[in-house]
Amino acid sequence: MSTAMSTAMSTVEVPAWLAGGYGIVLLLVAYAIDLLARRAHTAHDRLQAPGFTYHEDHDAWLCPEDQWLWPQSFDPENRVMRYRGSPTVCNSCPVKDTCTSADDGRELGRAVDAWPASESARFHRGIACAVTVLAVVFPVVTAFTVGHWTSQVLLLSTAGLVAIVGLPLWSHLRRSPVAPDGVLFKSLDQNLVERTQAAETVRRRRTTYTSDRRAILEAPQAPVPLVLGRTRYASDRREAGAEAQEGAQRHA
Repeated sequence: MSTAMSTAMSTVEVPAWLAGGYGIVLLLVAYAIDLLARRAHTAHDRLQAPGFTYHEDHDAWLCPEDQWLWPQSFDPENRVMRYRGSPTVCNSCPVKDTCTSADDGRELGRAVDAWPASESARFHRGIACAVTVLAVVFPVVTAFTVGHWTSQVLLLSTAGLVAIVGLPLWSHLRRSPVAPDGVLFKSLDQNLVERTQAAETVRRRRTTYTSDRRAILEAPQAPVPLVLGRTRYASDRREAGAEAQEGAQRHA
């Protein structure tokens, strides 16, 4: 059996080995393109919001000074949710100069769809899919140029393997269209209804903290638990904590 196998392998022509290996290399290149594009996309998002943390349970961003940025609008064309901090809070922030130059509050965006739903992501995924097509076509075409059946079997098997391994790229691209459910073609009334519902959701979410804000207004000098993270800047709390510690040491 091993002798027959070795004999069959020895009859495989050199162009068949080269074409099969080239198809596998192209498949690896396709996945490398998609992986690098995804990492670049993730790194870009992190650079856009250094120090900011997104809280899914609140659907809001928390800035390094413990202030919330709430959802304000939705961009249906780019499928991005826009978040903005309160202008009053941001304009009085001690680190505003290093955060934003806008007087309307710091703004952040968040893509609502998973990779590769954005235009740029689909562009790079499309390039990766095109490379997988070449990885399949090249061995298949070479199979018609070789003379021995073992070379043809090797090339067609390689093409089938490359097609199966590259199928997830095509599947994910097909299942993540740019305009899912025709969102780009909704009527003005439908968009207004969605915006009204989004505003109502934000209003209900903010009323959860009404008791916290009322307590602070009624007793501005009262100690505020740090866990709230929305009523006093982090830099102010650090200074207040240092002063309290010094006072305790003097009394001791």
